[in-house]
Amino acid sequence: MPRSRFSGSLSTPQVDVVIDMGNPFLNLTVDGFLKIGTVAAGRAAAEEAYHMVNKGNVSRHNLQLDELKKMCKEGAYWGTIAGVYVGTEYGVARIRGMNDWKSKMIGGALAGALVSAATNGNQDKMVVDAITGGAIATGIYVLNSLTW
Repeated sequence: MPRSRFSGSLSTPQVDVVIDMGNPFLNLTVDGFLKIGTVAAGRAAAEEAYHMVNKGNVSRHNLQLDELKKMCKEGAYWGTIAGVYVGTEYGVARIRGMNDWKSKMIGGALAGALVSAATNGNQDKMVVDAITGGAIATGIYVLNSLTW
């Protein structure tokens, strides 16, 4: 039975959303989608607001429809990419039995290739996106492992 919980604090910038889908794979995938999708939607809202104010074209109709459309599109796109990455990384870690930089790299490469295949299907672009996804995932793991 799916359930959710929302908690937060004004003193810390951390907001935790927990959705229990009954399966760790689904939990992590939905969590990644929601968190990154929300960040992307917020970024799109800030960018659209800046452009409207900069152009001097702030009307209620334009603000509501255009901004909402872009927010939804950006949130869904980046949320989907995050969900695919988190899901593939979890699957690779479960198959390998280890959650190390290699699992992150393989998960990032698979996610990059999957997203590229779904969006354009160009083989050269798929290889480049797989390399990029693996490099980004590995870099994030290395940076998170450093002690400052």
